[in-house]
Amino acid sequence: MKKYQVKADSQVTLSKFDPDDTGNFKKTANDKEKAKALTKSHIEKMGQLQERLYASGKCSLLIILQGMDTSGKDGTIKNVMSGINPQGCQVVTFKTPSEQELKHDFLWRVHYSAPAKGHIGIFNRSHYEDVLITRVHGKISNKVAKQRFDQINEFEEMLSENGTAIVKFFLHISKDEQKRRLEERIHDPEKYWKFNAGDIEERKFWQDYMEAFEDMISATSTEQSPWFVIPANRNWYRNLLVAQIVVNALEYMKLKMPSAPSDIDFATLKIE
Repeated sequence: MKKYQVKADSQVTLSKFDPDDTGNFKKTANDKEKAKALTKSHIEKMGQLQERLYASGKCSLLIILQGMDTSGKDGTIKNVMSGINPQGCQVVTFKTPSEQELKHDFLWRVHYSAPAKGHIGIFNRSHYEDVLITRVHGKISNKVAKQRFDQINEFEEMLSENGTAIVKFFLHISKDEQKRRLEERIHDPEKYWKFNAGDIEERKFWQDYMEAFEDMISATSTEQSPWFVIPANRNWYRNLLVAQIVVNALEYMKLKMPSAPSDIDFATLKIE
């Protein structure tokens, strides 16, 4: 996984990451099935670890998903988190700030949505939108963006110090793959609901977004809260990587089930 993890204080160039990469797996039907089987085992393991996380109630996990339109954020949640108990997981999507939210600092609504101890929180888009779309469209200056990078790092450090592990995924697709997926939404009636004319307009700013993502990832990938650049042209490989990294993060917590109550002898307990 270190191949995809961005080291702290390193300068990211996204063109050096191949969005069509499939690691040690070949782009064959046989290898695709092998990857899917491995993903399934990770998902099962994830479910077991989540139960320990929920039962212990001592720490939490925040998963952040960012990427261009059609990069697979929804698909990642649907597939990778399929083995998670919904009782201990919350998905939050950050849309245009409300009037009340605009009266506060940009992180105010984010802190409120951070996962409670024992829970997994998933941000489908996140506070990073406030240094992406706002910057690309000139709503904030480069100076303000850099200030926000520092504020985000301090915010995430505070969460980490208080028991929230954070893993951040940039789902990296190619411009050609995005075109294919947008066209699929246009031609498939079952996917009409996904189509947003704004996605086509935003596509015109592709290079600006790539540069904004590079600055964002470079400035905010830390030891406590690293970014992973996930090749996302192939859904099956994207799912495998994300599942494995989430399992690694949960295993690193060394989670254990709570001890049995000392005043109960389970060996002699009988229920009539």
